[in-house]
Order: sequence, then C-alpha cells, then structure tokens
Amino acid sequence: MATAEVKLSVAEFVNEPFVDFARPENKKAMEDALAKVAGEFGREYPMYIGGERVFTTEKLYSTNPSRPSQVIGVFQMASAEQAAQAVQAAHEAFASWKRVPAEKRVEIIFRAARIIRERKFELSALICYEVGKSWIEADADSAETIDFCEFYGREMLRLTGEHPVTPQKGEKNYLVYLPLGVGAVIPPWNFPAAIAAGMTAASLVTGNTVVLKPSEEAPAVAAKVVEIFYEAGVPREALNFITGTGEVAGDAMVRHAKTRYIAFTGSKEVGLIISEAAAKRAPGQIWIKRAVLEMGGKDATIVDEEADLDSAVEGVTQAAFGYSGQKCSACSRAIVSEKVFDAFVGKLVERVKKISVGPSDEPHNYMGPVVSATAMEGILGYIDVGAKEGKLVLGGGRAAGEGYFVEPTIIADVDPKSRIAQEEVFGPVLAVIKARDFEHALEIANDTEFGLTGAVYSRNAEKIARAEEAFFVGNLYLNRKCTGAMVGAHPFGGFNMSGTDSKTGGKDYLLHFLQAKSVAEKVG
Repeated sequence: MATAEVKLSVAEFVNEPFVDFARPENKKAMEDALAKVAGEFGREYPMYIGGERVFTTEKLYSTNPSRPSQVIGVFQMASAEQAAQAVQAAHEAFASWKRVPAEKRVEIIFRAARIIRERKFELSALICYEVGKSWIEADADSAETIDFCEFYGREMLRLTGEHPVTPQKGEKNYLVYLPLGVGAVIPPWNFPAAIAAGMTAASLVTGNTVVLKPSEEAPAVAAKVVEIFYEAGVPREALNFITGTGEVAGDAMVRHAKTRYIAFTGSKEVGLIISEAAAKRAPGQIWIKRAVLEMGGKDATIVDEEADLDSAVEGVTQAAFGYSGQKCSACSRAIVSEKVFDAFVGKLVERVKKISVGPSDEPHNYMGPVVSATAMEGILGYIDVGAKEGKLVLGGGRAAGEGYFVEPTIIADVDPKSRIAQEEVFGPVLAVIKARDFEHALEIANDTEFGLTGAVYSRNAEKIARAEEAFFVGNLYLNRKCTGAMVGAHPFGGFNMSGTDSKTGGKDYLLHFLQAKSVAEKVG
C-alpha cells in the first residue's frame, strides 16, 4: 500500500543562510536588537504548568557572563512537586494533542520557524548576552533553530500516514508511526536556542507533549523559544515550561512514572545519571523509558605530514577556540605528525595570538567569556594540570575584563594518556600531541572514552580512506574543521560516552520520538 497522501506541500529543505555582518544594514540591525534586548534586562519570567503561569518564592537569576553584574532575567525555582505537576499536566494533554493531524502540527512548527526568522536578530542578541556567544556564533545558533523546525516539519510529513511493508496474499497490511507520550526535554546552555527548540520541535511535531526544563545558565533564551511556540499555536498544556535545578526539578521529571522519554543534551556525568534513572521502573510505570542522550567529547584533529598546514592551522583554531571551546564538538586535541609538529605549533601559536577576547556583544571580539564563574574556575584548574603534563606555549590564565574571560591556551608535547588529553575541559584549551605516523595518530585519536567528532587534514587519499574506516567517531570531517554540523547535511551524534548517537538533524532522528504499529487485515 502506498504511503497516505499528505496535503501539505512544501519546498525542499534548505539551510537558513547566515547573516553577513559586514553589510552595514545587518550590523545596524544587530546593534538595534542588542539595545532592545538590553532594555528588557531584569524582566521576570513565569513557568507554565498545565497552561497556567506559575511563580515561586525562591528565584533563579540569569546574568551576563561578559558583565556578571547585569541580570538578564529573573526565573522561578521549581520544586520536585511542581515538576511532577508539569509531567502530569503534559500527560493529560497528550490525549488531545496526539489526535491533532500531523499536517496541523507541522504547520505550527513551520509558523514557529517563520516567527524566529522575523526576530532572528533579537534572538541572537539575547544569546550573545545570556551565554556569551559572539555575533557570528549567536547567528549560527538562531539559524540552526530555524533549520531544526523546518527540517523536522518536513520529516514528519514524510513519516505520517501508512507506510508500505512486504505484501501478504489475502491481507491488507501496512505500518504507521505513533507518538510516545510525555517527553522530558533537558537542553544545555551552549546552544540555548537551537537545541532547546530542536528537541522540543521534534517532540511536538511527532505528537508528543513536553516538559521543557532548560539549563540554569540559559533560561531566558529558552523562555523566548517557548513564547514563540505558544504564539505559533502550540497549546500551553502541550508544552509545559519549568525552570530550576537539575538535581531537583530535572530529577523529578526523569523519574516520574508518566514520563515516556527523556531528551537530554549535556555532560557525560549528568547523561549517565539520567540513563540510570530512566532504566529504573517507577511505581505505576507501564513502559520502558527511552533516553535520547547527547553527551560530551574529547574531539581530535589529526594533522598529517602531507596536510596543507595553513588550512589545518585555521581549522584547528576555529574548532578549538570558536565560542571559547564550549562545544561538545570542539577540537580539544590536535594530533600532529612528528615530521611537521614544530612547524604546525609555530604557525598555530602565531594564528591564535590574533584572537581578540572580550564582551561578546562587541563585534570585534572573536572569543567572549566562558559561561560562568564555576566554568572558569574549572577550566583554569585544568590549565594548571595541563601545564604540568605538557609545555604551556600560549595563554594559561584569565584575560582582562570584568567577565569570565579565559585566554586561548595551547599546551604542547602532551602525553596521550594525560588528563588534559583524556578529560573534557569544555573551554579554550587545546592539547597538542605528537604522533609517529598516521596509524599512531589514529590510535591516539581513538584512545578515549568518547567518540563524537573528529577531523583529518591530509592530501593522501589512502590515508583519508583509512580514516573513513578506522576513526571511531559519529561525525568525521576531512580537510575541514570538526565543528559546524549543518542540519540535514551532517546528522549529529556520537559513540561510546558521547551518547546514544541520536543523529540530530538527520532522517533517523524523529524515530526516537515515535513507535511503529503494524496493521494487518484479512481480506477476501
């Protein structure tokens, strides 16, 4: 049987273009947006539980990591009981939301994409302020937010209706996809719009209901995303929004009997806690919870002696120090052939010296702050460790300014087994490791508990082919940087302790939020 016809007709997916800030009109639009967003600093945001605005006595404050004295917004501190109420409300709303035709749900998600596109500069400005992204990085975050909505909407149109199976004589048989139930959506702070919106859009467009709890470091951006979904037509009962700590509100969401699945992006440590909690059956729970987990990385770029060194230096610089290294895909290890090691390190140091560090709302700064005082202290602690394990050749301390600024740091001659080469730092710290040959470089690259992204720079086709076979990562990039996955083009997710390889932005992703039902009817 052919797949059921879908009436909603859409153009082929195309990635949202990035803004060219060299154009005066775009620069002014961003400056105007920054001024407008700054005028809203200090606003208090409610939670939404069962469609109702909820406030608490205890508050959570979001501040600007470039200027920590600035309060971006005031948020509520959800209790475990309120998190449970949100799950129950989402469970009750599931009965009606799952019956909304898929085409209508898709239209709502597409409408959300249009609203975000219209307010792209304002969303990017808020991202700049709340999590310290540069103009370019914030714009990429906003563009990816649009991409997720557009891509997942199209994917739901592909998956809706009856799907053909192997015909059986005397039967009418087919397969359909059904939503699961309540999703606990727990996004990180480093892509505060894209990942929050992406996991939420994937959940809603497939017919599930959501309890969204953002990171404590990025509640304002998530609140704006929620407001846009509501404006687009998502019922407030179907999308519950709570703020607070992961230890209290997040844990209650994950363990609740009515939670059907957890969509999480964040650290390995928290991801493992969620995985273990989800695996334990709660009293009254009638299903096995799914856990869609995107976790950390210790991503490596291999630089072969046959590489274009200038291209490799630029790629490593961008991947290691873009957004201050605060990406799970960031290059934190450069594994370099001993034949070009000294030349590469020399070129790299000179290139990284050109990086400007300062407030992220000022467009000339390539690197803004790290997200918090706690993050800064942890990164500086790792630098102290790394300086003892290798040779500190650049950086190593705080950069000037009121904010949480850390100098771009390079530590060379690092042992592959050292802490700085094995543990995720999540900051602007690069370990440079010497390899005897290409096979040794692959061995070093694979010798970690992670397996998220990796890159190889080489002009040798046989070595490239060898890396395609043997470099054990979910996203491999050849002669380009290991960051910057594009929705549709680079389905994203990794192996081992990097998560469940969910492949966000790919054609397999929505299947995590659906279950298949086989139907066969005797005929004749």
